[in-house]
Order: sequence, then structure tokens, then C-alpha cells
Amino acid sequence: MSKLETKRFVIRKSLIGKNVVITFTNKKQEVVSYNHDEVYNTHQEKFESMNCFQKYKSYTNSNAVPAFCRNLQTITE
Repeated sequence: MSKLETKRFVIRKSLIGKNVVITFTNKKQEVVSYNHDEVYNTHQEKFESMNCFQKYKSYTNSNAVPAFCRNLQTITE
């Protein structure tokens, strides 16, 4: 399992299947960690249908974890 620190919530096609735990600090200085593969696998259909994911092969959110992902066990704040 590898770790990645970023400045925003991110789901990338290039990280799928690599078992990466991502940690980011949002604008309110809250630290959030999540398992990239679990978030992607749980909401794969939603990510795949997004225009940004189709065009740029990634989804980002600099402010917070998206509302549809907040219920996952792997997300810790």
C-alpha cells in the first residue's frame, strides 16, 4: 500500500488498482485520508459518467470530500 499527499480530493484513472491511500488538507486545514480504490470502486459508475473524468481521466475537489463519498468507512477526518 502506498501513500500520496495532495492538496485536494482526487480520483485518477492512473491510480486505479494501485491500492493508494491519499491524504489531503482542505482549505479549512482539515486533514482527510481515504483509500483511492475503495472510493473509486464504490462509486465507479458515477465517476465514469462525469465529463471531467472522461476528458481528463481524473476528478478533483479542493474544498472537501464529495457528498456522495462521505459515507464510506475508509474516509477519516
